[in-house]
Amino acid sequence: MTLTYSAGSLVTARGREWVVLPESAPDMLVLRPLGGSDDDIAAVFPAFEDVKGAEFAPPSPADLGDHRAAGLLRSALRIGFRSGAGPFRSLAGIAVEPRAYQLVPLLMALRQNTVRLLISDDVGIGKTVEAGLIASELLAQGEARGLAVLCSPALAEQWQEELRTKFGIDAELVLASTVSRLERGLDLGQSLFDKYPHVIVSTDFIKSTRHRDDFVKHCPDLVIVDEAHTCVAADDTTSAQNQLRYELLRRVAEDTERHLLLVTATPHSGKESAFRNLLGLVRPELARVDLDSDQGRRLLAQHFVQRKRADVRQYLTTEDGLGDDTLVERTAFPSDRFFKDETYKLSPAYRALLDDAIAYASERVEAAGSQGKREARIAWWSAIALLRSLVSSPRAAAQTLRTRSAAAAAASAEEADRFGAPLTRDSADSDSLEGMDVAPGAETDDAGVRLAELAERAAALEGPDGDLKLKALVKHLKALLADGYHPIVFCRYIPTAEYIAEHLDGKLGRKTVVRAVTGTLSPQQRIERIEELAEEAGQDAAARRVLVATDCLSEGVNLQHHFDAVVHYDLAWNPTRHDQREGRVDRYGQHRDEVRVITLYGSDNGIDGKVLDVLIKKHRQIKKDLGISVSVPDETSSGVTDAIVEWLLLRGREGEQGALFEADAFQQSFADLEADWKSAAERETRSRSRFAQRSIHPEEVAREVLSIRDTLGRADEVNTFVRTSLTALEAHLVETGAGCGSGDFTAEVSGTSAGLRDALAPVVGVAAVEGARPIPFRTTSAVARGEAALVRTDPVVGAIAAYVLNSALDSQADGRRPARRCGVVSTRAVETRTTLLLVRYRFHLTLPSRQGEKQLVAEDARLLAFQGSPKNAVWLPEDQAHALLAAQAADSVDPGHGEEAMTRVLGQLPAVTDHLEEYGDTLAAELHESHRRVRRAADEIVRGLRVTAQKPADVLGVYVYLPAASGEAAV
Repeated sequence: MTLTYSAGSLVTARGREWVVLPESAPDMLVLRPLGGSDDDIAAVFPAFEDVKGAEFAPPSPADLGDHRAAGLLRSALRIGFRSGAGPFRSLAGIAVEPRAYQLVPLLMALRQNTVRLLISDDVGIGKTVEAGLIASELLAQGEARGLAVLCSPALAEQWQEELRTKFGIDAELVLASTVSRLERGLDLGQSLFDKYPHVIVSTDFIKSTRHRDDFVKHCPDLVIVDEAHTCVAADDTTSAQNQLRYELLRRVAEDTERHLLLVTATPHSGKESAFRNLLGLVRPELARVDLDSDQGRRLLAQHFVQRKRADVRQYLTTEDGLGDDTLVERTAFPSDRFFKDETYKLSPAYRALLDDAIAYASERVEAAGSQGKREARIAWWSAIALLRSLVSSPRAAAQTLRTRSAAAAAASAEEADRFGAPLTRDSADSDSLEGMDVAPGAETDDAGVRLAELAERAAALEGPDGDLKLKALVKHLKALLADGYHPIVFCRYIPTAEYIAEHLDGKLGRKTVVRAVTGTLSPQQRIERIEELAEEAGQDAAARRVLVATDCLSEGVNLQHHFDAVVHYDLAWNPTRHDQREGRVDRYGQHRDEVRVITLYGSDNGIDGKVLDVLIKKHRQIKKDLGISVSVPDETSSGVTDAIVEWLLLRGREGEQGALFEADAFQQSFADLEADWKSAAERETRSRSRFAQRSIHPEEVAREVLSIRDTLGRADEVNTFVRTSLTALEAHLVETGAGCGSGDFTAEVSGTSAGLRDALAPVVGVAAVEGARPIPFRTTSAVARGEAALVRTDPVVGAIAAYVLNSALDSQADGRRPARRCGVVSTRAVETRTTLLLVRYRFHLTLPSRQGEKQLVAEDARLLAFQGSPKNAVWLPEDQAHALLAAQAADSVDPGHGEEAMTRVLGQLPAVTDHLEEYGDTLAAELHESHRRVRRAADEIVRGLRVTAQKPADVLGVYVYLPAASGEAAV
């Protein structure tokens, strides 16, 4: 038997129509339902099943719709496309609608034979989406067969969820906690990286020599590295953790055929050697080239994209020269952060405890100084830990006082520093260290008694009476909640977070729900608790939610959907940590235009005010001046905080703290910090200027955005479609948002047809379709769980479109049918009889790649219009055809006359077949050119590209528009 059906042709089997896919063979047809998705693909064996060639049936002239029918059917068809014909193969099938600026890294990637990019856009712009777009496109085109994402274990499940829900990529988690289970399912000698094509891997797990070799040997051909700046070594003083990560990535990058995406918001940590090593992973010569030269900048521009919010807040404008005001794209980031620094004072009992603890720590440090360098460093780190825990909370202080020093086990001063420094500089790589600061480390019975007595005094101070910091927090939270905010309270210590959550419960009003998330929970449990908090508080519009969290949530986690204010309960000594905390809510998708930030600090504890003035406020000012965050230089900032602590422990006494700034040690440390920070800021400014993204121009992006919109629809089309369809199906819509003018609304669908409720139930739940909970629709693509985005790729929008399309194609369907395949409209929008055709084109694409040719079938929907009869058609320009969708009915048309007119037009429709086929060939040529244009720099990949229109095209809809003044005569 020979294959009689070419790819893209129609067949009838199993009682429905299918499209033949390129994977078909003579004895087995691989079929996708007409209008269906890849999830519905089936294999049919012609020897055992009845398979016949098919042509798309014309509409029934008796099944007439109103003036909205054509637009609704076209939108439903376009929304349902999951196999777009354009050069961005994956965009039709992903569940996210990218912003125009997010297409820039994708365009850069498609112009490289082997993709090597460093994506360094600012926090909250959407680097994960940008990396996901590239990954899904490379996989869809066959340029990559497998994907590995290297990230911290705390972010692994979020990456897994993002890839699955937004890009349809199912990836296995390869973590210390999952590897045993995964390895049990392997065949003898098989690597789990061969068994599972897509994986999310813990960088810290896989970097060890035990696992690294297997990963490098069987590594997928596409690797994404999150927080890539933590994976480079600057010099011999770099931490062992970073050295191991860097060695892992260096070996992964050695394969010049492997696609590599490095993702980080902070590519330049202040050390030029680290930045050069990072660039060297992308392309070895970048580690050596003169980046100030034109040649160096041009080379880097091909591989490096770095933009701040101001660069993309309004990315496309009418100034692009394309003359289309619909290209203005503004991204709704919060306009600013409102900072408020609030003080508190220690209670007399707490003041006495702190003074006694400082006296004890001072004695220990002074005594250890005469015992040797090792003992001095152990005492130093223990003293810092004690001080920080005391100004955090009574519970953290009590636990620290009862815990033996981790650094006490150190064999040398250097080892003591390795124990102490990462734990007290707010730069720990893993949240497994969270809240585990070293303690005073009693080594004598007398010291143990003193520590136990101090611990008991600390524990007795719990509650707002003894702990005025907690009392101040309650006051400020009440003010935030009264203004409608949902705050996150960030703490340094796990005991502090648990203590706060306990004491806030019931103190903020009966409609306020408080929950704590700390490193004691697994990453998945953290997300589940946050979702539970949001759902519990979301059941009542007047309810408020407060999340108390440690820094396990300060990096990588998206919290902007549920929270809009941040309270720094504990000051971080590294101001970058504050920026990271605030960045969890101040990012794309945040409802609030202004995010509030409250920083609590003690005015009389000897250290908070100094850290705030010297480090945190300066960091804010630099960011305000430059528009970007500049990391504080680690060494010099450590010198400043060391000077503060040294003064407090060895020389500072009550009433003498004001003299700190005059101390020689502090003055020198502060001067060094000022110089280094200024140098880092200037370097970052020059870097942003030198390395601004110039390889892709806005007009190039605008051209591709227009192409995508022409094929897949525009955001306003989706909004209109959903509103019109739901209204026609008798759903109840209520406007929401500020002033009810935001475009957001909710829909109560319990009164709609059973068919629509059945279609919606799997994606919105039974509660929504039964009316127990309305469906919130939002105009942004960044939505929280339980909300629907008014974009074509949202599952709820897709379910509505599928119902509208399927009910239109089935004239026997029960229930209300807002779209129909034909209609006769009397309107003042035309002066002579005009016929609008909705035509579906299928294309057979041959896309060459490094893996060989890939055969694809894609679809497109077009509107064509002509005046007069089909035999003497005068074809109208495309814009006039589109304008007919907005035509309003002026008079009603008698049903009998309308059916007669439609019958006449349908009978003559074969006369336009030649024009439809010629138009299909034109579209194929345009598609061929667009594929070449996007990949113009990859000539060897472009060679062999072919695009063929499958014939005949499908005429889905036929709509006749009659001049209103003579509608009856025209009929």
